[in-house]
Amino acid sequence: MKKTFFQKYGILIIFLLLCLVLSFLSPVFLSIPNLINVVRQISINGILAIGMTLVILTGGIDLSVGSQVALTGAIVAGLQAHGQGAFLAVIVGLLLGAFLGCINGLIITKGGLPPFIVTLGMLTAARGLTLIYTGGRPIYDLSKAFNFIGAGYLGSIPIPVIILTLVLLVSHFVLKYTIFGREVYAVGGNPEASVYSGINKEKRLVQVYTIMGFLSGLTGIVLTSRLGSADPTAGVGFELDAITAVVIGGTSMFGGEGAVTGTLIGALIIGVINNGLNLLNVSSYYQQVVKGVIVVGAVLMDNYARKKQQKISE
Repeated sequence: MKKTFFQKYGILIIFLLLCLVLSFLSPVFLSIPNLINVVRQISINGILAIGMTLVILTGGIDLSVGSQVALTGAIVAGLQAHGQGAFLAVIVGLLLGAFLGCINGLIITKGGLPPFIVTLGMLTAARGLTLIYTGGRPIYDLSKAFNFIGAGYLGSIPIPVIILTLVLLVSHFVLKYTIFGREVYAVGGNPEASVYSGINKEKRLVQVYTIMGFLSGLTGIVLTSRLGSADPTAGVGFELDAITAVVIGGTSMFGGEGAVTGTLIGALIIGVINNGLNLLNVSSYYQQVVKGVIVVGAVLMDNYARKKQQKISE
């Protein structure tokens, strides 16, 4: 079914209108330093949300990403505190993240368990391992080279923004122009038909959750570098922010429909709302309320649109 103009560009229009409203409410909003700050702040959520987009496209969910961020950040910081170089620490962090994601995928596919249950278990386990490893205390003594990843600039552009851009471009290309991408959409859109068409559903699911874990590890590295330390409580609620960005960006929670470009706009909307409320001196507690309402509203709209398309097709 051909999409209407608003279905294609509605999320972008909403984002631009939101920016326009905030520019009138706060003259500081459109200043270059503030806009750079907004983009830098959403880079953490943006990287996670791109990975979450792949997961949700398959009809799954990953509630463990926040805990994976904390665990990989702690391991990376711990290695440096014990005299290891930044390069080795980063490689270990990325591999650890991919390993945790792979475990999720294998248990989901081989164990036949729902992604919600499996990743909920990983959320608790990874957080517990983080607390055990750190003793419940932050880890400091990070190298200057490592700190550059999260706090450095290339010209006037923050390094995390460059990392987010690269992740976005690669993931967009993979989903749109590769067999892997087409099969990810097929697995989420019609699981039974995808199996009959020869797609190895289990293999694709394991790969998707491994990519999610890898991006969680990357997020843990960027966050730890930006903060200059690894906090065992880091990443709490990150999974909700990532899911919110994905849903706002137009990816269906039922799988098979969505794009990482929409997810980026969703992350930007969250960042703009948070930034705008801060500039207007509105309590941060309201930010949680706004995000909750947006998620429920977006899912209701998605469900309504799906039912409407089903009626038309019938």
